[in-house]
Amino acid sequence: MNGENPVVTAVLGPTNTGKTHLAIERMLGHATGVIGFPLRLLARENYDRICKLRGPGQVALITGEEKIIPKRPRWYVCTVESMPVDLPLDFLAIDEIQLCADRERGHIFTDRLMHARGTRETMFLGAETIRPMIRRLAPDAVFETRNRLSTLSYAGSKKISRLPARCAVVAFGIDDVYAIAELIRRQRGGAAIVMGALSPRTRNAQVAMFQAGEVDYLVATDAIGMGLNMAIDHVAFASLAKFDGRRRRYLAAPELAQIAGRAGRSMNDGTFGVTGDCPPIDADLVDRIESHEFDPERRLYWRNTDLDFRNADSLLSSLTAPPPRRELQRSPDGDDVIALQILARDPDIRKMANDPEIVRLLWDVCQIPDFRKVMGEAHSRMLARMFNWLADGDRVVPEDWMATQIDRLDRDDGDISTLMGRIAGIRTWTYVAYRSDWLKDAEVWRERSRAVEDKLSDALHDRLTQRFVDKRTAHLVKRLNDDENIPLLAAVSRDGAVTVEGHHIGQLDGFRFRADEAETLGGKRTVANAARRALRLEIRRRITAMGQTDSNRYSLSDDGTILWGDDSIGRLTRSSDLLAPDVMVYDSDLFEAGDREQVTRHLREWLNDYLTRHLASLLKLRDPDLKGTARGLAYQLSEALGTLPTRAVSDLRKDISDHDRKGLARLGVRFGLETIYMPALLKPAAIAARAALWRCFHDEGPALLPPEGRVSFDLSDLGRRDYWYALGFATIRHEAHGFALRVDMLERIAAIARKLSWKGPFTANAEMASLAGGSLDAVVSILKSIGFRPRTTKEGIVFTATPRALGKQRKPKRHRPAGPQQKSPAVSSSPFAILQGVVGK
Repeated sequence: MNGENPVVTAVLGPTNTGKTHLAIERMLGHATGVIGFPLRLLARENYDRICKLRGPGQVALITGEEKIIPKRPRWYVCTVESMPVDLPLDFLAIDEIQLCADRERGHIFTDRLMHARGTRETMFLGAETIRPMIRRLAPDAVFETRNRLSTLSYAGSKKISRLPARCAVVAFGIDDVYAIAELIRRQRGGAAIVMGALSPRTRNAQVAMFQAGEVDYLVATDAIGMGLNMAIDHVAFASLAKFDGRRRRYLAAPELAQIAGRAGRSMNDGTFGVTGDCPPIDADLVDRIESHEFDPERRLYWRNTDLDFRNADSLLSSLTAPPPRRELQRSPDGDDVIALQILARDPDIRKMANDPEIVRLLWDVCQIPDFRKVMGEAHSRMLARMFNWLADGDRVVPEDWMATQIDRLDRDDGDISTLMGRIAGIRTWTYVAYRSDWLKDAEVWRERSRAVEDKLSDALHDRLTQRFVDKRTAHLVKRLNDDENIPLLAAVSRDGAVTVEGHHIGQLDGFRFRADEAETLGGKRTVANAARRALRLEIRRRITAMGQTDSNRYSLSDDGTILWGDDSIGRLTRSSDLLAPDVMVYDSDLFEAGDREQVTRHLREWLNDYLTRHLASLLKLRDPDLKGTARGLAYQLSEALGTLPTRAVSDLRKDISDHDRKGLARLGVRFGLETIYMPALLKPAAIAARAALWRCFHDEGPALLPPEGRVSFDLSDLGRRDYWYALGFATIRHEAHGFALRVDMLERIAAIARKLSWKGPFTANAEMASLAGGSLDAVVSILKSIGFRPRTTKEGIVFTATPRALGKQRKPKRHRPAGPQQKSPAVSSSPFAILQGVVGK
């Protein structure tokens, strides 16, 4: 590319100065041109950009792993290593020329600085630190300084959970990158990942996710510092030191500035700082980064390009030749030189490498990259095998062997580390496939290897997204950061499922929101905030509807929970009055001022109506017209929720007048042989209401209700007889356990038994069994419980009545007073008087 007096320009300045944009504009102003980038990713990005401007038929892309060359390209976009240095092109540009000082790749950039020129114009783009070296190695260069388009300032230290949106967190180890990304996923919904180990396709997909706003955070290694143009507002360093392949060292000021400079693109200002356990950046270093003032480079890396291909030893000797100038230092042996040293020790290879063509082939094979960065024995064996095939026989790589290498990598299962290893492996075969003279059907293998790399890259992007991005939380965080007055799109299904902005976030039960169980702590907070904002109108609608709804939509569960439809709203709470409980509305983060009080008022109104409808007869027992004994009995009956055993109030019952008995009967009270009860309260709804009142007042009780429509049912535990009596059921011991029998059925069985006992001993009959809803054995237990004495005869079990069964009260024994007692005279017409007269004679 040497031309006569070409214009050489060095455009120098910090990041975000528009240097690349300027170079592309200048190149497209010439008939032909080439521009070299430090990364395949950047080359591809700018190739796509130029294709849109000029069309794909005029632009070529050349990297180590990808070549797109139309028939008559005018402009070439390349990696620096792949630039076609033998073509006479009008324009030539090298991006990031300060990489001449890079230990691993610097010798390539230095060679381009010293020897690569466009026939009309040459442009070197880079940092100010390279100015003295350009002046010495390219003395004809004209310098142009460009200032940063925006301000970069230090923002100090922030916790990871407090980092602002549109932030990049920089770490220098894969484990650190993963740990930080996992923390951000839990706290803020997720992060994109950028590492040098990612394929360009995966890296582009991750960056696109960040650029599109699907996530607001990026976690990266120092790979972010080279030419990735993204809408980053803040760069946070999680560490200031890294392992560079030889030792752990602190980053130099220009390296920190290169990374920090990713913040604030175009005219937007940016900030940088530290996070996590990283110590604050020294004030002097901050000043240098903010002002872009760094020590200039003093020496550049160089490797001889005038190679001697007579044999392997002469090639190695020329590669280790000393630099011609004192500003240059010899580059350390790279992977290609190390591979050559290993292969040159093989006697068979030394014997084959006996002419310049074969030696040149050996050097080309040694330059096959080991993207896995292990440079182990396996890679050396593979290089030796390929050289043997290419140097002898058909001089091509066997197709079956090539197919085997690619097939073993053509799997998209496994974790992130496994997929990255396969991508590194397939990139080596993609490089090989672009050597058309090494394969019979090179185009077929290019397509095959590229398809496998794309497949693995897509799988890796999916794995990274699955692990480090909660898309729902990330989207909700973004929407929550929008204007408060912009409503979130929300919907609540019939079963209470809540959807916000198209994402299912949890369940709404009444006024209480429950986030999905799978949510992380940070995700739950985000979802809760989204629910509060999105469900405001729904909460107002429900409160309004409660005041207008029919009372039948409310219900009371067995445990005292108040339901509105299928939603639990609150519960009964104990008061000093058994028949007048209060209500408690369940707490809700969705309530605003006054909402809870309004719901409480609605529930109290409903509860009053509910008790009036189902327990009207019980409430009437507090009729103020009742007096004396009747009032006392009514009070005890109301406190027992409508059912009392007669034995418990025998004294009161004995003293009740016929007038009072009639008054109680008008209120629905029935006086049975065994119980005093109220038939109206034996309906299922009234039973359920009484159960709720009893449990609420006593704060205990069996979590059971009598089966609806059944007059009796088995009980495994006869405890809490007062609970079952309150519901209108008497408990009967039977066999090992027992059963409960509705008191009106008990009274009917007692009446039949008493009537039969007037004629003497009797047996239980089918009518009794039908009333008991069970077997004759159950009737036996019932009769025994109400005072009938069983006796086994040849005819079966017969019963005789005891005084208790007949309703008689046992009279207490009277103690006769001391001294003579006067006998009462017998009535003259009585049998006893007549008998007394006979005995006297």
